[in-house]
Amino acid sequence: MASQRKRPKDVTQLHGHHVVTGPELRATFAEDARAQRSRFRRRVFHAIVLVLLVGVIAAGAVGAWAIMNGVIKIPTAIASKAPTSLCPTTTFDYVPNETVNINVFNATSRAGLATTVADEFTARGYKVLSVDNSDTAYSGIGVVVSGVKGQAAALNIQRNLAGTDYFQDNREDESVDVVLTRGYQGLVEPQLVDQTPGKLSCPREDLRIADTSRWPIIPTRPAQ
Repeated sequence: MASQRKRPKDVTQLHGHHVVTGPELRATFAEDARAQRSRFRRRVFHAIVLVLLVGVIAAGAVGAWAIMNGVIKIPTAIASKAPTSLCPTTTFDYVPNETVNINVFNATSRAGLATTVADEFTARGYKVLSVDNSDTAYSGIGVVVSGVKGQAAALNIQRNLAGTDYFQDNREDESVDVVLTRGYQGLVEPQLVDQTPGKLSCPREDLRIADTSRWPIIPTRPAQ
């Protein structure tokens, strides 16, 4: 009777279970390492995206704050009902107080302010033509208004009432309107008034006010 050959023993099987070989084990570890590296890269990528997103949001918030507070000025096209939105560039001499005719208007809630300030101007030699109340949405120190012929006189007023905003209208005489607004604190002390030649001041041009409701309502001058 012929002897039966025994089948070679399958070393990959033990009691019916698969035996993990060295190469398989190394391959498994390598695959796990690749998966870990992939997960790590994804986490790093997500962290970078999150940091960039937070940075963009922070930069936007800082930029918005800077624009609203005037640190960053953005030129805008202003469609205004005001007489003009451009400040004269001519340099004027400081004319004597006695040659300046003014109308004083009170646009604040402070009763009698126009009369008080008119008396102060009179004491400095100005000729006060009229004193009255006015309405305006302008919230600065005050508004100085004149025609072309009164611009030198307007410079004189701005030197005595610092921080005011100049506007030009169509009047043909040399008179000047002084509109006192909420920010008014007082006239410059006479001995401190700058009497050197200079240009008219228009702070609104630097502030770039886009809200036309904030432009002043120019008062109607009383009949002379």
